[in-house]
Amino acid sequence: MPAGAGARFLQRIVKNDAMKSDPPEIYGWRSFAIACSACFGGMLFGMDVGIIGGVLILPAFKQDYGLQGLNDTALADLQANIVSTLQAGCFVGALFASWVADKIGRRMCLIYAALITCIGCIFQAAGEGEIAVILIAGLGVGAASMVVPLYVSENAPRAIRGGLTGLYQLFIATGVMLAFWINYGSLRHLNGNATYIVPLACQAIPAVCLLVGMYFCNESPRWLAKADRWEDATRELAKVRHLPPTHPYIKDEISEINAQLEHERMLIGGASVMDLQREMWKIPGNRKRAIISITLMICQQMTGTNAINYYAPLIFQQLGIAKADTGLFATGLYGVVKMITCAGFLLFAADSLGRRRSLLWTSIAQGCSMFYVGLYVRIQPPVAGQAVPPAGYFALVCIFLFAGFFQFGWGPVCWIYVSEIPTARLRSQNVALAAATQWLFNFVVARATPNMLKTVGKAGYGAFLIYGSFCFSMFIFVWFFIPETKGLSLEKMDDLFGVTELVKKVEEEEGISTPTREISIDGKAISSHVETAPVAEKDIKQ
Repeated sequence: MPAGAGARFLQRIVKNDAMKSDPPEIYGWRSFAIACSACFGGMLFGMDVGIIGGVLILPAFKQDYGLQGLNDTALADLQANIVSTLQAGCFVGALFASWVADKIGRRMCLIYAALITCIGCIFQAAGEGEIAVILIAGLGVGAASMVVPLYVSENAPRAIRGGLTGLYQLFIATGVMLAFWINYGSLRHLNGNATYIVPLACQAIPAVCLLVGMYFCNESPRWLAKADRWEDATRELAKVRHLPPTHPYIKDEISEINAQLEHERMLIGGASVMDLQREMWKIPGNRKRAIISITLMICQQMTGTNAINYYAPLIFQQLGIAKADTGLFATGLYGVVKMITCAGFLLFAADSLGRRRSLLWTSIAQGCSMFYVGLYVRIQPPVAGQAVPPAGYFALVCIFLFAGFFQFGWGPVCWIYVSEIPTARLRSQNVALAAATQWLFNFVVARATPNMLKTVGKAGYGAFLIYGSFCFSMFIFVWFFIPETKGLSLEKMDDLFGVTELVKKVEEEEGISTPTREISIDGKAISSHVETAPVAEKDIKQ
């Protein structure tokens, strides 16, 4: 798509000030290609989640993994152990990826994550009942889950950053949908242990796509700038923006990046792990961003979305759909709904309606959906062998509505926020912390849900009411603590969270001048105000 045509199309659907003022050339195909290539890491995430949940009800998988002949409690525990093994690997992978992404770059970290996942998928397919091998693929999936939104946000133009970063959630939803249909097709058309080996092997497909895609992509310009490779940073930024390096827009963006990095160094000085941790937790604006990122990811998981993703076939059975193939078919439709609604959000709401409003209204909508399902199971629980009543069909509809509401808010928006609000020096650590939190509470939900569906109230109705109550409470959190960020550049986040004002205050109190430092780019200089000396940590006013 030509840059001009792309810009005209985006101007019709994206309504923010940045869209009106930025050069149309920056909205060419390259930005979208980079985002889509990286977001195969999200598809990898979705396929792992969907496939591991679907194979749990396949007869051959039950036989090989010892799920047959167990009582309800033992069965629920073993199912939870199998699913939560994936989360354990993902949690470790997400935390470790922060260090790797800072050392070798975002692009190379994604390449290694794809390779590890491919190896893990081979081990899973050949495991034949060994639960521990699931951990290996989890390391790659967790690393990708942390680096993808970070990489996309650092490359994306500010006016459409929400939509491009939100592609991560769209690829997750697409991966979940593909996984559901792969499980369904395997049950219908394969025999024996091939019914679960083929789905487990198919998890490697998005990993291969990620590996190939990232081979042709550029490194993050902001990581290159952070590494003091300004010539490379300018060249890659100019390539992504489809503008010459001497264009005023490129020079202004490089200058903003430089100014932000220097302000961050002024506040703490040094770049060791402990320096960065002090910078994250002792500077009020950074601390607030870290807490928001962690809380958003806790909230995302406590909506109950992955309770449905992992155990959708079991939940549909609990709502009256008895046959395994019918349950998998309904689960496949659930995946289609998630993908379509997420695409609608990215096109029409992410950078127009905004992040905050999307979180507010979907909190209430999700809570209402969960409460209806819970009250239906409590008041008129399905009876085995009997037809599903009209109220039961509407409960099934509410599961699909919940999926749509989640994809219009808490699914993509959380990843958009945690990748765009951190300051440059802390972005990888902040996103890693958020991703690890997501996997930790993903683990909590995956481990607890089977038991909740068996023991919390009659027919497990309490599980739905618990998740619904969390959804309603999230409205209050968003109303008081979440600012709107649509249309802002990454470097403007320091203004939004008060860090820029803190820098000015420190300069005034300490009498530090901020002379101009010049960065040479293609023989021409750009300037940015920088400090002459770092300010000691004790001088920061809390």
